Amino acid sequence: MKGFLVIFALVAAASSMEDFSGQQVLRVLPADEDQVNLVRELENLEHLQLDFWRGPTTAFYPIDIRVPFPSLQAVKVYLESNNIQYNIMIQDLQGLLEEERREMKIGRSMENARSTDSFNYATYHTLDQINGFIDTLVAENPGLVSKVVIGRSYEGRSLNVLKFSTGSNRPAFWIDTGIHSREWVTQASGIWFAKKIVSDYGRDASLTATLNKLDIFLEIVTNPDGYVYTHTTNRMWRKTRSPNTGSTCVGTDPNRNWDAGFGGAGSSSNPCSETYRGRAAHSEPEVKSIVDFVRSHGNIKGFVSIHSYSQMLLYPYGYTSARAADHVELDNLARSAVNALTSLYGTAYTYGSIITTIYQASGGTVDWTYNQGIKYSYTFELRDTGRYGFALPATQIVPTAQETWLALTKLIEHTRDNLY
Repeated sequence: MKGFLVIFALVAAASSMEDFSGQQVLRVLPADEDQVNLVRELENLEHLQLDFWRGPTTAFYPIDIRVPFPSLQAVKVYLESNNIQYNIMIQDLQGLLEEERREMKIGRSMENARSTDSFNYATYHTLDQINGFIDTLVAENPGLVSKVVIGRSYEGRSLNVLKFSTGSNRPAFWIDTGIHSREWVTQASGIWFAKKIVSDYGRDASLTATLNKLDIFLEIVTNPDGYVYTHTTNRMWRKTRSPNTGSTCVGTDPNRNWDAGFGGAGSSSNPCSETYRGRAAHSEPEVKSIVDFVRSHGNIKGFVSIHSYSQMLLYPYGYTSARAADHVELDNLARSAVNALTSLYGTAYTYGSIITTIYQASGGTVDWTYNQGIKYSYTFELRDTGRYGFALPATQIVPTAQETWLALTKLIEHTRDNLY
């Protein structure tokens, strides 16, 4: 009977998932600023229900758009009539997601999660499974790892942060993954990072020296409500799950909700937009909890927020074209980190300030942390460059985490060696 109920629950969950049948992801290649503006006009046509995976920026920079089946013909006709080049990046999104679910079932069936040694790092996991991993890791490493609950999400879920520490009153380095819930490779990489840290401490000279001098904080699921929603209802959900007064559209973009150029260009005042900034800076508890933690800690020296996709390493600013005061050092360090990353599998990354490398974005995480005096503030955009986008196959989780760790190590070591 119990087995029947489990199967019934799984079937019910699957049937409640949003169906992306017939949907395609188009890569649009505008040839000039006029074409960029023409594509930008599509963003304002809400009836098309377009999801801009990569929004309009400048000429020749790819724009990736998830297009619902009923809107496909209209969008393609619009692009063709304006001589705007495009190609089909993902032919059948639903098929890709069904394959993802099949891989998850296989991966979990092979997993023995009674220890972190038998945990399957090469598959995607639910929030409950990740929280179970966190608790197991802490239990296995009581002298090195602890769990800090920094707050609760809008729907009341714990905001769990792993603390790796060998002493008290230490400066710290912060890493968060999964602030955008659909970017599953980031949460999966965060799990791998956590195991890597405990495995290497006492064995790897550099990491051991780091943890003897510097604490590391790691928030694996920064947006838990959104993450659960991607597993139960809509795999492509990006935002938080807080309601918006006067609108039926739910959620705020937690990477436009910070008090750094809040409300400026590169964010939206429309609650239905994927880049909706929220009613006020730090209105989202998921953001406010980090803000309060950073302020109360008072000695965080490095801060990395990890996203996907595009293969980039970015530093402030995103909301202004003004150069950060530490631009030269940040740029040199980014180059060193990217070179380390590329050395493993040859994965090509670009790097630079947010506004010059990807797009203008106001109210972003690392702009706020940098303005708080955290010099070494960076954002990663992990694999890939668009072939799979937010549906990166699970086979790429471990390689992505491995190469990213090499870059993170460069950032952490530099922070450790330049604390004062």
